[in-house]
Amino acid sequence: MNKTIFEITKMDCPSEENLIRLKLEGISGIKNLDFDIPNRKLSVYHLGSSDAIEKAIIDLNLGGRKLLSENTNETQFKENKQQKKLLWAVLAINFSFFIIEITSGLISKSMGLVADSLDMLADSFVYGISLFAVGSSVIRKKLVAKIAGYFQIMLAIIGFLEVIRRFFYTDKLPDFSTMIFISILALVANTICLYLLQKSKSKEEAHMQASMIFTSNDIIINVGVITAGILVNALNSNLPDLLIGAIVFIIVIRGAVRILKLGK
Repeated sequence: MNKTIFEITKMDCPSEENLIRLKLEGISGIKNLDFDIPNRKLSVYHLGSSDAIEKAIIDLNLGGRKLLSENTNETQFKENKQQKKLLWAVLAINFSFFIIEITSGLISKSMGLVADSLDMLADSFVYGISLFAVGSSVIRKKLVAKIAGYFQIMLAIIGFLEVIRRFFYTDKLPDFSTMIFISILALVANTICLYLLQKSKSKEEAHMQASMIFTSNDIIINVGVITAGILVNALNSNLPDLLIGAIVFIIVIRGAVRILKLGK
């Protein structure tokens, strides 16, 4: 049995973990994956060469690189029977907040909230594909990944074009209080998701806390929308909302490209 350790610099939260799991699914010889999100490390226990594993990880463009490969006597691995239940829980939370944010974003005229809702949808796609892939053929899984990826890109492009339109044409200011309130709720939701997923595999409480919310892009985006809401009110301008919206739409498109890589 071999143990190969990878550093994955852009593995910020459990959604990236699921992308990697899906990408490595089907590679023969893999016996176990041990993720260390706080330290951005992945240990792969496998038989034979690690070349196919390394290529798949690099192909995701998450800043992956092989650190070392060594022999190990470890052959028994603990199965996490709660994983599927947790995936359903975080899928429900993310999809619910997609509905909440896109509805409130359209009503309050906030592109920041609309963009953040698509980021929630992106995470929902990742968790949903992970659940759907269980017991499904590789071809079926790849088809779902392609549909999800292209749909996500289409929505993000439409949103980005709307940001450009609002930049050139005077529009009503977004409701800053709605932006802040909904983003705080989304922040709490992301915190719960991260806590649940990290706790499920954490051996030490302090180790779980080390992953704290600040390493998650989702949390940073929530804070960005809250900040934009404050600036909209302070500056009496919609530019902060448009700026955070544009940034998040770009992030969503990048995430969709990673999902599409699962379909290759």
